Amino acid sequence: MYIASSPAPQTPADGVTGWAVGLVEDFGGPGAGLAIALENLFPPLPSEVILPLTGVAAGQGALSLASALSWTTLGSVVGAVALYWLGRVFGRERMHALWGRLPLVKASDLERTEAWFLRHGTKAVLLGRMVPVFRSLISVPAGVERMSPTVFVALTSVGSLAWNSVLVLAGYWLGDQWDTVQTYVGFVSKAVVVAAAVALAAYITVRVRSRGTAGRHRRTR
Repeated sequence: MYIASSPAPQTPADGVTGWAVGLVEDFGGPGAGLAIALENLFPPLPSEVILPLTGVAAGQGALSLASALSWTTLGSVVGAVALYWLGRVFGRERMHALWGRLPLVKASDLERTEAWFLRHGTKAVLLGRMVPVFRSLISVPAGVERMSPTVFVALTSVGSLAWNSVLVLAGYWLGDQWDTVQTYVGFVSKAVVVAAAVALAAYITVRVRSRGTAGRHRRTR
């Protein structure tokens, strides 16, 4: 909640982070949406800073909470769709070549994201929105593998709204203590990865057991 006497929260002023935060401060919801769209295209832009600060701005009355959530989710979807179509049009090899030329990013991040997508399929798009770096890059293998655009947009919208809501609301409620959000983001992201791994292990176990049961039934006939 906004309290008139509270000091203004300290915001990053340097580099790409300061520039992205400036978009939010200068243009409100549309600026936040643009910053988050660019974060999808350029992962070094930290949504863990942009989203809580958008919530702080909403708490101070600079924009409504509904506007903050709507614009940031729209920005997430627009950025993700752009990467999806790049992956779909250019294919794996050219996307790797392009990614390798970008500053401040690692080729290994794209490789790890591809492995995540191949293991989890469509679930990776939903869960990947809650994991740093994967949140942006999961769109590339989805495009390369030609996932249904309708399914991709639906999963991206749901996952983005869920994750953006957590961080925007955290900034809205915490106010000038917004920066504590970053301390917990890593824990939440790791929990998502662990949950996905457990779910995959359980799925494999069930499939292996069902195949073994089916094989025994065939032999007894």
